[in-house]
Amino acid sequence: MALAKDENHNHGEQEQGRCSHFLVVAYGIQGHINPARTLARRLARIGGCTATLSVSASGHRRMFPSHGISCDEEVSDGLISYIPFSDGKDDGSWPTDSEDRARRREANFRSLSAVVDRLAASGRPVTCMLCTLSMPVVGEVAREHRLPISVYWIQPATVLATYYHYFHGHGELIGQHGGSSSTQDQVTLPGLHPLRISDMPSFFTEKTPSELSKMLLPAFRELFEQIEQEKLIVLVNTFDALEDVALKAIQPYMDVFAVGPAVPPPLGALPQHKDASEAAQIHLFKHDEKNCMEWLDAQLERSVVYLSFGSLLAYTKRQAEEILHGLQSHGQPYLWVVRKEGRAEEVDSCLREAKADSKGMVVEWCDQQKVLSHPSVGCFVTHCGWNSTLEAVVSGVPMLAVPSWSDQPMNAYLVEEEWRVGVRAERDAEGVLTRDELASRLELLMGGSERSGQIRANAQSLKERAQEAVATHGPLERSLRSFISKSMENLDQSRK
Repeated sequence: MALAKDENHNHGEQEQGRCSHFLVVAYGIQGHINPARTLARRLARIGGCTATLSVSASGHRRMFPSHGISCDEEVSDGLISYIPFSDGKDDGSWPTDSEDRARRREANFRSLSAVVDRLAASGRPVTCMLCTLSMPVVGEVAREHRLPISVYWIQPATVLATYYHYFHGHGELIGQHGGSSSTQDQVTLPGLHPLRISDMPSFFTEKTPSELSKMLLPAFRELFEQIEQEKLIVLVNTFDALEDVALKAIQPYMDVFAVGPAVPPPLGALPQHKDASEAAQIHLFKHDEKNCMEWLDAQLERSVVYLSFGSLLAYTKRQAEEILHGLQSHGQPYLWVVRKEGRAEEVDSCLREAKADSKGMVVEWCDQQKVLSHPSVGCFVTHCGWNSTLEAVVSGVPMLAVPSWSDQPMNAYLVEEEWRVGVRAERDAEGVLTRDELASRLELLMGGSERSGQIRANAQSLKERAQEAVATHGPLERSLRSFISKSMENLDQSRK
């Protein structure tokens, strides 16, 4: 990422934001870092505000590889600062058991407390802490330092409402249905449209809870208990025009501010006085941007199938083969992202065949926002992670939703049923997207049918609504200013 000083970030200074310093804490993974960074930068652009982003040391090193291996080094991009915290291991691994989790939680507490002390000693006292999703230790640090804390929910408001009701009387009802895929098995939660059980967050419906579920579901329960007991403010990465029903449904239960979409504008859409770092995303994986964009430049408008399943999913050999043959059967140019990190050797033979295909390009990673905003891209085959979903919405690209776990099934429901900007593909009994399913759904999405035309029109309309949300003095800015005022009131209360 190019680090460039922004001389204009105090333009339009407001009394309400004076002396506010937000410490935004995020997990050091791709899907948390970028929305957290975007929020921090937007807060810092409100007159009188400053912001610091703190991620785990392993993530910090990958963000700034040219700065060496020092865990303590602070970096600035001219608008916000970046300071890492340590979990005691700093190797990017996840806890292996309850004892390991407890040790890391204690290390995180000590390290984040030291970050707060360090900022105060340098004349930049923190006035509010924020954390992405469930990071209970951040609440402990905030209480220790008598600081207000807010939660940054980086999934949809619909999922926020669903978790709330799961922990408030509806969990048993949802759990009774297990992993049902029947369209008849539905539940109606207060204020929301009826939802299929199969569209619920995967942790609710696993027949045999995974180790990840055993770790995350209790953490989410603790988070919602904290939100309720301490009346925490919750910032949500969404906007009113996207999820008005869900936002209204959750407002009776918590203090919610819609502060999305947390997707920086494409570089070409920036005013001339803004620097390139405003549009830049953090990439924890190396990518060959030049070849990728030159290949896209050579393709016809809206002809390319872009396929990426995000930063976490690993391919089996069978899944890679099915996708390759499905793309080849469809017959349109395709850009396929398959990360090298964690990739099995048996997948490589399939990728060699794809790379030899004159219609295809396979890359290990790419600047997804730039790809989606390119005119040659006709659709996005996505796992429906929330960041990817919002990037497609902002770019006006129709989606073929292939959800796997966590919030992804719910995101796919929103794409297909509520917004009607895409279609969903179903996996087989082994969890594989088959070649026939991929090819047939692509034909439905990119063909000349009335439905495909309506989907493209809906996607374009939603793109325009997203642009309205982030416009100067628009809903996003007003929401941030209201949050800043409320956070300063909470600071006064916490120190009485």
